[in-house]
Amino acid sequence: MASTVICHSLNPLSSSSSPRGPSSSHAKNSCDCSLRRHVRRIFLSSSTLGRRISTNGASRKWPINKSYRSGSTCFAASSPSALPSALLFDCDGVLVDTEKDGHRVSFNDTFAERELGVTWDVDLYGELLKIGGGKERMTAYFNKTGWPEKAPKNEEERKHFIASLHKQKTDLFMVLIEKKLLPLRPGVAKLIDQALAKGVKVAVCSTSNEKAVSSIVSCLLGPVRAEKIKIFAGDVVPRKKPDPAIYVLAASTLGVEPSSCVVVEDSAIGLAAAKAAGMKCIVTKSGYTAEEDFVNADAVFDCIGDPPEERFDLAFCGSLLEKQYVS
Repeated sequence: MASTVICHSLNPLSSSSSPRGPSSSHAKNSCDCSLRRHVRRIFLSSSTLGRRISTNGASRKWPINKSYRSGSTCFAASSPSALPSALLFDCDGVLVDTEKDGHRVSFNDTFAERELGVTWDVDLYGELLKIGGGKERMTAYFNKTGWPEKAPKNEEERKHFIASLHKQKTDLFMVLIEKKLLPLRPGVAKLIDQALAKGVKVAVCSTSNEKAVSSIVSCLLGPVRAEKIKIFAGDVVPRKKPDPAIYVLAASTLGVEPSSCVVVEDSAIGLAAAKAAGMKCIVTKSGYTAEEDFVNADAVFDCIGDPPEERFDLAFCGSLLEKQYVS
């Protein structure tokens, strides 16, 4: 089944307040070109064309907020006819945009404290993010550029060296989280609350260290939500994203079918993992992933969003399971 990609800007405006002058028309034409490259035709039922869903046997239109300045389109519905069995979130870049000012800073502080003479700038770290997992990221970098003078010489000792660096980096990162210096992304708490209220299982599936992920969930989402959220992280599986192992494990542990799960990811490797596990996947782009290829995603947004700038809700997640989007 072909996927639908829905593009959004960071600052959507309602159509009633959108400018109608030449600049607005130019922006709209620009976005229309982008949409033509990405958006498949949408058929929301076998008998009715257009943006409609079936609710308790009745036909209901999606409320759509369209900005002519940005060309953004928001999808939300209050009464889904289906719900996911589980809603699975990546952590870094999805719950919190942690990479540039969180993980990268913590890696660099660790390298400095160990006097390794290594610094990862913003662009370099963006490239390194194509490798899933912090330990794997450091190993790949040192294998390519050369190991620091203070690093051990044999392979087994280097594994322990990398593990010790990663533990130190995680401790530094957790300080940032505990101080709440990195906020939740818009709409995250709202969507999790909607899922928990409807009895939908919620989990976080991440290649990051389990302690770091647990700290983000408990500190930023609060202890009440944290008690209800299952965490799959770090070395809980032998192969990390883009391998689907972590999502397969999550579905098995939660006792749900992969095909009934909806994943929220922000990266191409996360998307690949979710789709390989047989799950629906919504991408919410983050600072480092905005230009990545998400053609296989079921939907793409700039964020989840809180009202009045909500991009999608739990009902939209459920609609993806109804095979309403076909080419």
